[in-house]
Amino acid sequence: MDTNPHTLCILFAQLGLPSDTGSIKKFIAAHPLGDGLSILEASFWTQSQAAFLSEELQSDSEWAEMIDELAVLLSQDVTGAL
Repeated sequence: MDTNPHTLCILFAQLGLPSDTGSIKKFIAAHPLGDGLSILEASFWTQSQAAFLSEELQSDSEWAEMIDELAVLLSQDVTGAL
């Protein structure tokens, strides 16, 4: 059983992205999702990142909640809330 916390910082590390709070804020500010665009449809993911996100959401893994949270952050201007 995986008992590690599933945080936004760890999700970014899992995606191979800088995972400190400042880098996450910059990423979110620079990569807004367009109206009605799914996180899985975003063009800024690499093929492996998109595959990871898709697999985790489809299997409703423990990462699904954090991926959903990231989708919300990418859809709104809430970078100050991190």
